[in-house]
Amino acid sequence: MIKNFFPALAVGLSALSSAAIVASPVHAEDKKAGQIHVRGSILNYSGSTLKVKTREGETLDVALADGWKVSSVANAKVADIKPGDFVGIASLPKKGGGDGALEVLIFPPALKGTGEGSYGWDLKPNSSMTNATVADAVKGVEGRTVTVSYHGKEKKISIPDGTPVVTFAPATADDLVPGAVVFVPAEKAGTGTIAHQVLVGKNGVVPPM
Repeated sequence: MIKNFFPALAVGLSALSSAAIVASPVHAEDKKAGQIHVRGSILNYSGSTLKVKTREGETLDVALADGWKVSSVANAKVADIKPGDFVGIASLPKKGGGDGALEVLIFPPALKGTGEGSYGWDLKPNSSMTNATVADAVKGVEGRTVTVSYHGKEKKISIPDGTPVVTFAPATADDLVPGAVVFVPAEKAGTGTIAHQVLVGKNGVVPPM
């Protein structure tokens, strides 16, 4: 999915390794008490600290841990979602039953199985994140409906036309510029907010998760 040749290959592999953690929801009972998701835009990056204006309007300093990694996302198409693909879909329950997608992340084959399951997610109230294998994808009047399977269970999720669909892409610290949109899985510690990974918007594509 981020298979770029030669010079970018090493960067891409590094991005993949970090992205595995970025997009992996956890069981509620396994989630650390201080684990948070930081969504917002960069105010400043100083090398070991990322200052972010969060979507809630707060200014937050995020300390970047030793060995932290950065990756980005690239646009994909709903038509790219095929049986056998492993995807991460944030969704909301629909009034008529089933779930409607808020965004879709297509994982590369190397990350199939990452964070498999369906869990609560904080993109919107009552949203969930489902990391699962696509069993089938059917085109309908209002978009595409996929049936995904995880741990012997199945879930149907409709993907309305216009739903953001992305895949992972490489990035470097040079992409952490003021105004860039970020999604940062982080932890609240006694010394502040600490992160090991940063997902940054690039080339007009922002992290939708």
